Amino acid sequence: MHYNESCAAKGNRTGNPARSGFIRSMQRAAVNIYKTENSYEMLVFAPGRIKEHFHLAINGNELTVSYTPPEGFHRPEWIVREYSRGGFSRTFTLDESIDSKNISAKYADGVLQVSLPIIAGKENAKQEIVIN
Repeated sequence: MHYNESCAAKGNRTGNPARSGFIRSMQRAAVNIYKTENSYEMLVFAPGRIKEHFHLAINGNELTVSYTPPEGFHRPEWIVREYSRGGFSRTFTLDESIDSKNISAKYADGVLQVSLPIIAGKENAKQEIVIN
């Protein structure tokens, strides 16, 4: 499995000089991935979201994980804002070792956990690369 930097996390810098360093609108949710004996486990850190508004889709060999906030989502005038509960979209490239028909997900405690089962015998061979 490979991370694809073409993820669709978008944001607009505001014209307000006091907020020029802040990105508004679509934010990128933090993702950690680890490998077990039988799967890759993806943890999407997305506190304060509603489970029914997440969307996972596979298009070819790409897995897209996204969230769309509900209509009428209250957006206060923040004094300090260190995280967003807004929408996001992340795209990951799946290789032939992933059993895409059996991908599963659950959302608990602010973390969306996506299980990507590995097809036995299809794991990529390890290769050492010499640095010159």
